[in-house]
Amino acid sequence: MSAATPTPLDAGLPPPPHAPSASTTTGGHRAQQPSRASTISTLSSQSSADTVSPTTTAARGPKSIVLHLGDDIRWNHELYQELGERFEVRRSYCVGREEFKRGLREGKWGNFVGMYRPFWNTGGEMGNWDRELISLLPKSCKIYASAGAGFDWVDTKTMAEHGIIYCNSAPACTESVADAAIVLIIHTFRAIAWSFLAARSCDVSQFNNANQNIAAVTHNPNGTVLGIIGLGKIGYRIAQKASTAFEMKIWYHDIVRFEDREKAVGAKWCETLEELLRGSDCVLLATPFSGAVLLGAKEFAMFKHGARLVNIARGKLVDEDALLAALDNGTVASAGLDVHANEPHVNEKIAKRDNVMVLSHTAGASVESHIGFERLGMENLFSFIEGRGAITPVNMHWLQEREG
Repeated sequence: MSAATPTPLDAGLPPPPHAPSASTTTGGHRAQQPSRASTISTLSSQSSADTVSPTTTAARGPKSIVLHLGDDIRWNHELYQELGERFEVRRSYCVGREEFKRGLREGKWGNFVGMYRPFWNTGGEMGNWDRELISLLPKSCKIYASAGAGFDWVDTKTMAEHGIIYCNSAPACTESVADAAIVLIIHTFRAIAWSFLAARSCDVSQFNNANQNIAAVTHNPNGTVLGIIGLGKIGYRIAQKASTAFEMKIWYHDIVRFEDREKAVGAKWCETLEELLRGSDCVLLATPFSGAVLLGAKEFAMFKHGARLVNIARGKLVDEDALLAALDNGTVASAGLDVHANEPHVNEKIAKRDNVMVLSHTAGASVESHIGFERLGMENLFSFIEGRGAITPVNMHWLQEREG
């Protein structure tokens, strides 16, 4: 990758190698940039040693075909040009589900090895990637490199059953999501939404009400317990920011224990979800959606009375009727929600409350995230198709079970 490829320091990704000092311009043009191999060596070190690679690589015989889903790329043009030089890139553009299915049945895009989706809001016109759609993919397809952190719209287990690795781009939006989470956390302690809406109303009575009453019901987050469900890359970054900037105490619950991360932020591992819920002053969801509600009436009953809730993961993790009841009876004092159960529809009964801040699923939305999504998707394709394994696979465990 060229050193000219945009890679902001806070994109959540390793920087590209710098161009050699000997690199000069000749006739007004840029000299040859560092090789693909030197770039990939940096990124592939993040990948699991247990990866699956195709039986052939782009270096042997005809070029491997990559199917680009959706709109054009916007940022990493030099890297995309390199993608076209190493592989044969074919486009489906923004087709509907039935047209896409027909194209797959007819072999319109050939025996492609990989699929590439550069943005989270494009290439999704064909709807959810369920068993029906996945079964139509050619047997040659081995990798789907997609933008975005969440993948609840993709049946990654069925993909694994078909021998396809699904790669997300969570590292690219880590910083943006963590920053948005901090905003929501602060809101839940300091009633930012109430103050903002009162001032924006330009109504004197609403302004005076907020001005005179907010102090009696808000608190500083310093020294309180932030209970994080899911201490992955994003959850850990939130823990770093919250513990450093606000001296919050970090508790976490996950399916695995991260002792190195515990030591780094002084976190306490909760073996059960109940332990975390009963002890947290603010509960934060940073875990993937696995197909089931995580917080319902039973779980809200375990909350410390007057605790807060922040969700920057997936809206379907929360039973919104149960959340509304918990807000009504004071079990949950305040909530900050970037995501919602029935997007793009937002639950009006929740959204219109003064003690709730709602966003439009934009926690990861930034230029830096977009640049990183594009880049990481292509890096996954380069690394996997050329035999070094995928960089950010999310369904590798099911693939390994299949291979075993």
